[in-house]
This record gives sequence, C-alpha cells and structure tokens, in this order.
Amino acid sequence: MDILFEDNHVIVVIKPQNIPSMPDESGDKDMLTMVKEYIKEKYNKPGNVFVGLVHRLDRPTGGIMVFAKTSKAASRLSEQIKSGDFKKTYYTICKGIFRDKSGTLINYLKKNEKTNTVSVVPMTTTGAKKAELKYTVLQEVKGYSLVEVKLISGRGHQIRVQLSHLGYPIVGDQKYGGEGMAKVALNLFAGELVFNHPTKGDLMRFRAYPPVEKSAWNLFDLERFIEIR
Repeated sequence: MDILFEDNHVIVVIKPQNIPSMPDESGDKDMLTMVKEYIKEKYNKPGNVFVGLVHRLDRPTGGIMVFAKTSKAASRLSEQIKSGDFKKTYYTICKGIFRDKSGTLINYLKKNEKTNTVSVVPMTTTGAKKAELKYTVLQEVKGYSLVEVKLISGRGHQIRVQLSHLGYPIVGDQKYGGEGMAKVALNLFAGELVFNHPTKGDLMRFRAYPPVEKSAWNLFDLERFIEIR
C-alpha cells in the first residue's frame, strides 16, 4: 500500500482506482480489508483487527483516504465529517471548456439501486438528496479542462453526475460521460484531505498527485496547482 501517514490512531493511504473502499458484492479485494491485513501483519495482532471506515471513494475514483485505528478516532472523525471540518478536494479532467470558470453547483440527486446510477431530479422528488460542490477551472488544454472540486456534501457519484449535468462530463466516465467517451480510466482523483487529528487536535493536511502516467493527466501542469510538501 501507498501509506502517507500512520500513528496509533489513524492511517492515511492512497486508494488505487478500481479497488472498492469496502467489501461489496463483487468479492474483489477492497481497501478496508487491505488495511486490516497490513495492520495485523505489521503488528502481529491476533484475532480481528479494528479499522474504522469513516468515508468512502467510489470504486473507479482513486485518491487519499483516512482509516481510523481506534473506535475513538472513528467517532471523532465522523463528527468532523458532520460538522464540515473534514475537507476533501478532488481534481478531475472534463471534456469541454467551461463557460463559467468557477462556481457552486447545487442539485438534488436520486440513486437507482437496480442500475447503480444517480440522476439529477427535482427537489420535490421522493428520496432526493441535496448535493453541493464548488469548482474552479485551473487550466485548459486542447478542449479539456483541469478542474478542482471541493465537496460541500458527500453523495455517491456526486461529482460525476453534477459535472455531467452541467455539460462537462469527466474524461473516462463511461457511466455518465455520454457517447464517444474514450474507454480510459476515470480522470477523477481525491488529491487533498484535511482534518483535525482525532486525539491531538493538530491540523492534518495531505496531498497527492493523480496518476500522471494514465490518460490525460500528463497534458496539464499539475505541479503548478498541487503543492506537495
């Protein structure tokens, strides 16, 4: 695993694309299980190992995740998510040149469990959930846009659905990209994670680059916009 940070309370890792955040019906190896196995082996722990899943990334989305190593850490990180102190920034490449170079998107989303797809629906629709994000276009190259996205809410498929609904689907998004979308890896990456340490209270900030060897990431000057310290 690519581990960015670890102490007695949390472990911060990079989830590769196309690996589930937690066990699902596919039966494929998932990050939660991998972290448990890593801790069990490294510290020679007997029996079941506690690892708390406090947030998720969609399977095709890669990027930074934090797992709790104690129940107290899991509870306090979950509280930060509810209070808005747990902040996630994503980077993505969209097809097209945005008319508005920055903005806030507010939509109401509903999931179809049978097809595992999410749609933008009227606010009054039964089961609709509010989704909000802020976006900023960082660079434009050859008809594509490098976009920074800060989540205000955390809904499944949210970024993919909202940007596609706006008219700028994510490159490689075969589910929400529309006809003619190239069959490449989804160009969506959780590149920054900020939270307060669950016991010490220190501000923790982690950044990582998207996998530049894949797809269109290498078209853009990532180092100009993502400062890795």
